[in-house]
Order: sequence, then C-alpha cells, then structure tokens
Amino acid sequence: MTGNTSTFARRQARNRFKLKASAQGQARLCVFRSGRHIYAQIIQDTDGKTIAAASSVESDVLAQVKKGTGKDAATAVGKILADRATKAGVKKVVFDRGGYIYHGRIKALADAAREAGLTF
Repeated sequence: MTGNTSTFARRQARNRFKLKASAQGQARLCVFRSGRHIYAQIIQDTDGKTIAAASSVESDVLAQVKKGTGKDAATAVGKILADRATKAGVKKVVFDRGGYIYHGRIKALADAAREAGLTF
C-alpha cells in the first residue's frame, strides 16, 4: 500500500538525486516545512557540514512576525539565511525543496533568499 509518507519520501529522494547529479560541488539550500514552523539550512555535501541555518523558531524571526507559519515568516527566514550565507562566503547554491511543491511558503522563502543575494 502506498501512503502519503512513502510518496513524499520518493519525491524527496528523486529531487535530491537530481540535485546531487547537477550540483557539481555547490552548497545546497535545504528546506523543511512543518505545520507550525519552517526551517532552512545551507549544507556543503562534500564536507557534510552545515554552513548557515535559520528557522521561524528563532527569536530574530519571531520578533518580526506573530506566528511561525505563513509566508511572512518564510520570507523573514529566507532573508536571514541569505545574510548568514553571504557572511560565510556562500553566494551560489542549489535549491533543495525536498518533496514539497514550489508554492506558498517554499516559494516565499526562495524569493526572499534571492532578493537578499543568494543565486540559484
């Protein structure tokens, strides 16, 4: 029996396989979306290290928005993540949306990261 979890996991694995094949050593901006918050991190897969991370749980984001859900929280997370990445010396990444559709909060985070200086 195929459920939502296994379908999501297959979509996520397919997306990551294609990204790793075309990334050519670039860092990966990985997004996780829960019902209450959104999390994003930039990972260097060759070293297995996280370069920068941001989430709607942090006090920096919660000071800007009321709740951790919604597009405004995703936009704030995207801006903060891009600022931290540029301070760490990363300008170009590949966007790993996981198994999520590029719509709503995921799109808002990506657009904010692009506006703040990341290229993907």
